[in-house]
Amino acid sequence: MPKQKTNKSATKRFKLRKSGSIKRNKQNRSHILTKKSAKRKMHLRKGTNVSKADEKKIKTLMNA
Repeated sequence: MPKQKTNKSATKRFKLRKSGSIKRNKQNRSHILTKKSAKRKMHLRKGTNVSKADEKKIKTLMNA
């Protein structure tokens, strides 16, 4: 069987942490930032983990 190609959009959106979990950025951070409070934008800057249910699917897309 041929090798599976790496999904390039997945590699740009997700990063693999040393612990094996997958990091992603939060949504609502791209535009219309004037009406959002500074506190809300500050919390959106931090990354978060992908849910356990989706982790296996994303790892196969990333070939990790």
